[in-house]
Amino acid sequence: MSGCPMSGLSDMGPCDNTSMELTPDDRAWIEAEARLAGFDLAGIAAVPGPSSSEAAEQAGRFAAWVAAGHAGDMAWLQRTDDAGNLLRGDLRRAIPWAQSVIVCAINYNADAPRSIDPADPATGWIARYAWSGREDNRGADYHDILLPQLRNVEAALKTRFGAACETRCYVDTGPIVERDFAQRAGIGWIGKNTCVLNQQQGSWLLLGVIVTSLPLAPAAAALPAADRCGTCTRCIDACPTDALIAPRQMDASRCIAYLTIEKKGPIDPALRKEIGRQVFGCDICQDVCPWNRRAPIAASHARPALINPALAWLASLDGPTFNRWFRGSPLERTGRKRLSRNIAIAMGNSADPTFLPTLQEWSTSDDPTLAEAATWALTRLQSR
Repeated sequence: MSGCPMSGLSDMGPCDNTSMELTPDDRAWIEAEARLAGFDLAGIAAVPGPSSSEAAEQAGRFAAWVAAGHAGDMAWLQRTDDAGNLLRGDLRRAIPWAQSVIVCAINYNADAPRSIDPADPATGWIARYAWSGREDNRGADYHDILLPQLRNVEAALKTRFGAACETRCYVDTGPIVERDFAQRAGIGWIGKNTCVLNQQQGSWLLLGVIVTSLPLAPAAAALPAADRCGTCTRCIDACPTDALIAPRQMDASRCIAYLTIEKKGPIDPALRKEIGRQVFGCDICQDVCPWNRRAPIAASHARPALINPALAWLASLDGPTFNRWFRGSPLERTGRKRLSRNIAIAMGNSADPTFLPTLQEWSTSDDPTLAEAATWALTRLQSR
C-alpha cells in the first residue's frame, strides 16, 4: 500500500560503522527479535552498491515502469532528486548512508469468504487488509499496527549496537520498493501478480522495513527466495481490468485497487463494468492464487461488518457515521466521497433496481464526480 504521509519515519542519529557489519549471528538475532515484536517473517538484505549491475537494473526497471505511465496519478512514486533521478529507483538517492534493509512481514489472512466466492450482488467487497480492527470494533490501520512493532525491533538494534547504527523505519511510506528487498531478504518471491509470495504464508503479507547503516557481511546474506509460480497464470487470467500486463508487471493505472483507493476524480468508464462490486481495493489476483489455499489464518481481529457489506448500508452512512465506523481504518484515507463514487459503480453493476432511488438522488449531487458516476450507474441499471 502507498501514498501515505511520512508519519512512519523514525530517524536515529548518525553513526560510525566502518568497523562493524552484520554477521550470520546478528541476522539470526534480528529475525528472533522481529518474531518477539509480533512479526511472522523477517529477513535482511544488503543495499546494492551504487555502481553495481543490480542497482542499475533495478533503477532502469523502475524508470521504465514510470515512463510507461503505469504509476497512474501516484505522484509520490514519481518523486525525483535534484538530478532528476527517481528516488525509488535507488534507495541511496534518498538515504545515502543506507547499507542494509531489515524486512518484516505480518500475515493478515482471515477465516472468511473470498472475493471470488458466490455473494449477494447487492453487497460490496472491501479488501481483506482493510478489515482490521480493535477489540472494541474500532478501525485499525496497518500502518499504526506495524510501526510500533518495527520500533521495538529498532530499539533492540540500538541496544545491541549503540550509537553505531543509523536507522529509519517505514511502513509503506518511504522511498523504497519493499518487495524487491523482501525477495533479496528471503521473505518470498515476487509472484506473477506482483505480490510477495511465501511458501508457507502465501501472499497475505503486510511489509515494514528498517533501513540501517550497518553493512551486511556476505556470509550473512540470505539466498533470494526461489520463484515457485511455475507455469501458473491464474492471477493474470483472473484480473478483470487486465492490469497484469505480463508476469510480474502491473499497469497500476488499470488496477482496481488503484482505481478505488488512490484514483481521484472520475474512473475511466471503460473500466467500470470490470470493477464489479469492488468498493475498496481488490483481492482477486490473491484469491485465485493456489499458494493462498494453504495460507494460515492470522490472529488479527477482522471486523465482520466489513466482509461482504451491503451496498445500501454503505450508501446510507452520513459524514459523522462514516467517521465513527472508519476513523483509524484504511478507508479513512480514501474518504466518504470517493467511497460513494465506488458504491455507485458497484450499484450500477448489481442489476438490482432497488438502488435506483439512491442513484437518482446522487445523480444531482454537488460532487460532480459522484453525480457523474451515479448517472452512469443509472443508465446501466435501466438498460439491464
